[in-house]
Amino acid sequence: MMDEKDFYKILGVSRDATVDEIKKAYRKLAHQYHPDKHAGDKEKEDRFKLINEAYETLKDPQKKANYDRFGYAGSGAGFGGGGAPGGFGADFQDIFGEVFSDFFGGGGRRRPGPERGADLRFDLEISFDEAAFGTEKTVKVERTVACSACSGSGAKPGTHPVTCSTCGGAGQVRFQQGFFSIARTCPACQGQGSVIKDPCGECRGSGKTRSVAPLTIKIPGGVDTGSRLRLAGEGEYGDRNGPSGDLYIFITVRPHPIFRREKDDVICEVPISFSQAGLGAEIEVPTIEGPAKLKVPAGTQSGKLFRLPGRGIASVHTGRRGDEQVIIKVETPTKLNKRQKELLQEFAEISGEDTTPLRKNFFSKVKEIFE
Repeated sequence: MMDEKDFYKILGVSRDATVDEIKKAYRKLAHQYHPDKHAGDKEKEDRFKLINEAYETLKDPQKKANYDRFGYAGSGAGFGGGGAPGGFGADFQDIFGEVFSDFFGGGGRRRPGPERGADLRFDLEISFDEAAFGTEKTVKVERTVACSACSGSGAKPGTHPVTCSTCGGAGQVRFQQGFFSIARTCPACQGQGSVIKDPCGECRGSGKTRSVAPLTIKIPGGVDTGSRLRLAGEGEYGDRNGPSGDLYIFITVRPHPIFRREKDDVICEVPISFSQAGLGAEIEVPTIEGPAKLKVPAGTQSGKLFRLPGRGIASVHTGRRGDEQVIIKVETPTKLNKRQKELLQEFAEISGEDTTPLRKNFFSKVKEIFE
């Protein structure tokens, strides 16, 4: 006598559950009780069969109506019912592939096609002036390219890859495991669907060879250390005749003997003499385009900053030029001769506090603090 089975309880759904709710419950339980996750567990396998039987009945409106009216005996379950061998429905394979593809190496995976090659990096050092005004550089970068002998096919010239006889070009082979038909990547062609019987002698079937060819790079003015230039398609050649990756040029700028850079401004520290600072002078200062005149007023202190507008570096993004910042450094005289010492001594004797206001102000504050 056939046992009564409550398919609703088996799937954990209510009697008014929708088809989608029934399907969702089935997927969850099928994933939980699948025999390949419990090898040798007869109880789990029987449970899995029962889950399938319940789903096959409740997903079909006519079988469900009969089951609701007459119970298990009226559902037609347990007698084949036109489903797949073992009582599994026609759409079981679809659900199986969706739910268990991660357990079987991607049973539903498509045959691999051309893949883009890897990107490459090249570090390039340039001078301060080259960074400021731009330059052209020729570099040699080792990379893979399409084999010139076989045009990237990997097959001996005059021949072509042939359809894999193991998988018939599908890239997958199927085998039976218990109740299930499982797809795996074809071991003969590694999923490519074709094999090379006569490999190219130049690339040994890879379709790629190593190459070191000179590349001319146009570097725009305004780049700085850390700037990155992209040369499309100059990276590694792709697999299966895929497109090449890109080449990225990473710029490093060598330090300049007298200039340094802050964003698009150029900084230059210019020493002047004690007398130039005291009396004032017109001095010559360097810029990245050559010398320029700068008037230093009398009484200029060390550290005073003068700005030369538009004498900096042009922005690589906007083209607008920065400024040059000239920072004055008053140089204290050294190695004085006798006469020079006499004059400085005389200068000190006749100088009052009015000639050194900063010094006067500083020691006034010191006096206030300690008195």
